Amino acid sequence: MSLVPYALARPFLFSLDPETAHELTLHALAGIQGTPLQLAYCAGRIDDPITLAGLTFPNRVGLAAGLDKNAKCIDGLGAMGFGFVEVGTVTPLAQPGNPKPRMFRLPKAQALINRLGFNNEGLEAFIANVKCSALYRQRQNAAAGNAPPMLLGLNIGKNAATPMERATDDYLACLDGVYPYADYVTINISSPNTKNLRALQSDEALDKLLGAIAQRREALAAQHGKRTPIFVKIAPDLDETQVGVIAATLKRHTMDGVIATNTTLSRDAVKGLAHAEETGGLSGAPVLAMSNRVITQLRSALGQGFPIIGVGGILSADDAVSKIRAGADVVQIYTGLIYKGPALVKQAATLIKKTF
Repeated sequence: MSLVPYALARPFLFSLDPETAHELTLHALAGIQGTPLQLAYCAGRIDDPITLAGLTFPNRVGLAAGLDKNAKCIDGLGAMGFGFVEVGTVTPLAQPGNPKPRMFRLPKAQALINRLGFNNEGLEAFIANVKCSALYRQRQNAAAGNAPPMLLGLNIGKNAATPMERATDDYLACLDGVYPYADYVTINISSPNTKNLRALQSDEALDKLLGAIAQRREALAAQHGKRTPIFVKIAPDLDETQVGVIAATLKRHTMDGVIATNTTLSRDAVKGLAHAEETGGLSGAPVLAMSNRVITQLRSALGQGFPIIGVGGILSADDAVSKIRAGADVVQIYTGLIYKGPALVKQAATLIKKTF
C-alpha cells in the first residue's frame, strides 16, 4: 500500500517545468525500484486476468508508452499495480528529439501537450535496460513456474533523420532487436511529433509496412521459437473511412491487435487556454471522447475477438470503464497518472473488475 499520498507530491512536481518534473520522477523511480523505499508509492495488483493475443494480462490496466522511453523504470512502474507496462518508443539510433521546451501542462483541461519527438538513447541501450530489469529475470525463470507479475510491451518507431521511403528499415531493425524480450511489440505509426510519420497510416503505406512486418515476424518466430504478438498504435484524428481501411489492413496482415489511440492534433477542447496553441500532441481528458469514438469504430470494423487496447483521456475509474464499454479489451493510462497519481491504477482496475 502506498505510504505517501500523491496529493502531497503533486504541488512540488507541478511547480517545476513539465519535462524537468518528468525526468526527476523517472530518476527517482529508477533509484528506488526494488528497494524498501518503493513502499512509498507501490500498490497491490488487482487480480483480474484476461487472455488476449495468446497472452494472459494479470489485469486490464496498463501504462501507455511514452513515459519510460528508455526502459529504465520497468520494475518501479510495475509496482504501481499495472497488469502490463509498455515502454519506448525506441528508435534504432539514439536521438535528442525536438528542441526544448517541448512539454506543456494545461491543468484546467487536465491535459498535456508534448512534442518530444521520440527522444531516446537508442535500441542497444534500450535492450540492455530491459535485460537488467527484475521482470526480465523473472521471465527467464518462468519455466520453473515463477510467472512474471505483469506483461511488458516494447514500442518501436523510426528515427527522425530516416527518410520516409526507408521507414520500414527502421521498424524492422527495431523489431529484430526487441522481439526476444517483449511480451508484445507495438508499431508506433501515430506520433504527431516525427515529421510525416502519420502518413504511414494511409492505405498504401500501411499495407507496405505491415506486409514487411508480417514477413519478418514469421522469420523471427522461427528463429526464436516463440510468436510475439504485434500491435499497431493509431491516431485519434481519423474519420470512419480511414479507421475502416486501417482495420482491414490489420486483418489482412494478421496483426495481433491495435492500440487506440495516440495523442491528438485537435485543439477544439482547449481553445483559449494557456499553451493551447503549442504544436505537438494533446493528451489527457480532452482525448477521451475522440479515442472512444475510434475504439467503437474499430470494434465495429474488426468484429468481436480482435484485441483492442484503449488509451486516451483516462482520468478516473469511470473513464477506464467507458473505454471497455466503447469496445476495448484492456486500457492504458499516462496523462492520468500525472494528474491523479498511482492510486488511479488500482481504482481503475477495481472498478473494471467490479463492472465486467
